[in-house]
Amino acid sequence: MTVTKDGYAPLPGYFANVLDSIPELKSPMLPEWELIEFDPLLDSTDITVDEWTKIGRLIESNKDRFDGFVVLHGTDTMAYTASALSFMLEGLDKPVIMTGSQIPFCELRSDARDNLISSLLIAGSAPLSEVCLFFGGRLMRGNRSTKVSADGMNAFDSPNFPLLAKAGIHINYNRELFLPRENGIHLVPFANNIPIAVLKIFPGIQFDLFDGILTERLRGLVLEAFGSGNVPAYDKALLPLIRKAVDNGTVVTVCTQCLHGTVDIGAYASSAALKQNGVVSGFDMTVESAVAKLYYLYSKGCKNREIIERMPENLRGELTVNL
Repeated sequence: MTVTKDGYAPLPGYFANVLDSIPELKSPMLPEWELIEFDPLLDSTDITVDEWTKIGRLIESNKDRFDGFVVLHGTDTMAYTASALSFMLEGLDKPVIMTGSQIPFCELRSDARDNLISSLLIAGSAPLSEVCLFFGGRLMRGNRSTKVSADGMNAFDSPNFPLLAKAGIHINYNRELFLPRENGIHLVPFANNIPIAVLKIFPGIQFDLFDGILTERLRGLVLEAFGSGNVPAYDKALLPLIRKAVDNGTVVTVCTQCLHGTVDIGAYASSAALKQNGVVSGFDMTVESAVAKLYYLYSKGCKNREIIERMPENLRGELTVNL
């Protein structure tokens, strides 16, 4: 990003010039690196399923040239991209580190330099075989991360899974948490024509307004419920809509609006009916991860029954088993 008359915006070629002016990036203590710049450059708010696949395809096509990858990304949708890459890159045997900054490189107090240098060190030396997100001195599993601050330097958190590493004077790894090394990268491109929706429950919501989107075309619905998966029953309108969606072949997954904790469908009477109507528990998955997982399973050609069975399974470390 650089300053324009309309605010910060990406400028082709600008970043390469910035990197060339940073002496630390020429240090022999850093691994050798190469910059590949996408065309066009996008604000991360404009990222779509196609861009996820484009990034994944670039990693797969260069898997024999590099020992690790650093993906530079805007913060607004970085957790979505990290989750998507974690699923689409099957058999991952190398580190893929997502990073960015809250303050662009063009500003005096930018946090971009430290995030980039640390990410390069991690990608070049850590025995990681997963997609991670590094930000503010903390390394997180990518599909466990979520953006928690719009203006703080610690913009990301991993609410339901410990940090993989902390960077202080030294980078201290929690190696016992690393996913096992796989046998080689294979890309599962995400189809861009899979209709998926996210619906956040709030007090007084008028469910009948959403009847029009719950058609046979809708493949996946992530329901952001209260607490441990609770939903209101004041007008008895939600459950018929859920039943309609399930009957139409929509996979309905319930996540919690809470930053910490897990969905426990049936713990309260206000959630028991969800289970009876074919809703799937997202347990402690982030919404970002649940959305990416639905894209992944549908893109693999899985049928509804298999998707319903696999959404609550731990495929890439995205949820806690034996809750």
